[in-house]
Amino acid sequence: MLPIFICSLLLSLAIHLFLLRRHRRRLPPGPPNFPILGALPLIGPMPHSGLARLAARHGPIMFLKMGLRPVVVASSSAAARSFLKTLDAQFSDRPAGVMSKQVSYNGQDMVFADYGPGWRLLRKISSIHLLGGKAMARWGDVRRDEVRHMLQFLRKQGEFGIPVTISDLLVRSMANVIGEIVMSKRVFDEEGKEAKAFKEMIKGLLVGQGSSNIGDLIPAIGWLDLLGVRKKMMGLHRQFDEMISRLLSEHAATAGRRRERPDLLDLIAAGKVAGENGADELSEVNIKGFIADLFVAGTDTSAIVIEWAMTEMLRNPQILRRAQEEADRVVGRHRLLEESDIPNLPYLQAVCKEALRKHPPTPLSIPHYTSEPCEVDGYEIPGKTWLLVNIWAIGRDPVVWTDPLRFDPKRFLKGKMEKIDPMGNYFELIPFGAGRRICAGKQAGMLMVQFFLGALLHSFDWSLPEGVVELDMGEGPGLVLPKAVPLLALVRPRLPASVYGCAT
Repeated sequence: MLPIFICSLLLSLAIHLFLLRRHRRRLPPGPPNFPILGALPLIGPMPHSGLARLAARHGPIMFLKMGLRPVVVASSSAAARSFLKTLDAQFSDRPAGVMSKQVSYNGQDMVFADYGPGWRLLRKISSIHLLGGKAMARWGDVRRDEVRHMLQFLRKQGEFGIPVTISDLLVRSMANVIGEIVMSKRVFDEEGKEAKAFKEMIKGLLVGQGSSNIGDLIPAIGWLDLLGVRKKMMGLHRQFDEMISRLLSEHAATAGRRRERPDLLDLIAAGKVAGENGADELSEVNIKGFIADLFVAGTDTSAIVIEWAMTEMLRNPQILRRAQEEADRVVGRHRLLEESDIPNLPYLQAVCKEALRKHPPTPLSIPHYTSEPCEVDGYEIPGKTWLLVNIWAIGRDPVVWTDPLRFDPKRFLKGKMEKIDPMGNYFELIPFGAGRRICAGKQAGMLMVQFFLGALLHSFDWSLPEGVVELDMGEGPGLVLPKAVPLLALVRPRLPASVYGCAT
């Protein structure tokens, strides 16, 4: 009995000292931390849901250690607003993690770069030439043509009764759109094996970036690479770099052939995307990192949202029927759905918002970082602290959302939720983040999700393969939130063959 008594006494004393120290410094509440590992054993393999579970106990602003790294977690719309609006400038940098540096060209891309001149130049380029309103309009025919390629491929699959893996189809199509805009090239055809390899490469990078890398969290033992994560990620990065280098070489070999309609790389080569000190600010490494960001962030994330939306609608056929009825009423069955139809399809827009709420493509924000101490809602935040915004938890907050686990697009068609959009202005719904580091592709991403999903719903009837009764709703690991089991579905055309561009 004596050893048990002594252990209990020491544990009580340790907890008391921990709470006393936390109270003295006015740190936000949080779980106790284990030596060296911090709160990692309490978080579990799925950080977004593990942190949400801890926040339900400790509060929407929570302080803990992940390994030796101090981390503050915001898990409510009010908490997110405090950090990403009130203290936006303070938390605009990224932490210098081993993983982010090694797979992002040493932080010279747009996603992992610190807030500074290089990042601002890449952001400016993306806004003017790629992701802003005028640029989006300029490349509208590229998106339309790729949607038609996708629909023609699906029609052929439907004729032969071949099930389609939705995520593979969408990632390939999204990559082709990016390839056309950036380098005037559809990078994957419908039948090629390269598209599957690309999808697996993207998946590997995102799973690795979302993993709790011991080297980032406990720097002193990072060189050991105990879990082999760094070795695997460096291998994937080399594959990705080889692909980008090959595409850049192929593009350079055709210089001068696109004078009437230059792509993004042509504009860069011509010096028409110069920053404050001229075009030389953009190095080859910057260009590679930028293109890598576009392919990684612009393919899998949009595909994930559409796949979750399709999954939810196959589980709730009345939602699918209502979306199709709306499209038939607005578009008819004599032509394909166009981007210009989207403003007249409020239910489709609501379906997309609901998918982004319940299944945000990035459940936890990419870490923000403050080098200086600050105060948030009466709490002291030490310097050198990481900030994680739990976007997944915010979208499922029962204080804000009625019956949050239910997929119900109607919630966005009435009452106070009707005006909410996901563009960073309403902190109840921030799938693209908010503040200075909000996703640069939010407008493009939203349009792609609405257009591709709308075209799929309007052009085909959807069903599950024979023998599949219940859909797996499990979530996969990683920086993004894929389905653990990809959605496999059968299609049947709803429109005349001539509408798809087919002869019969």
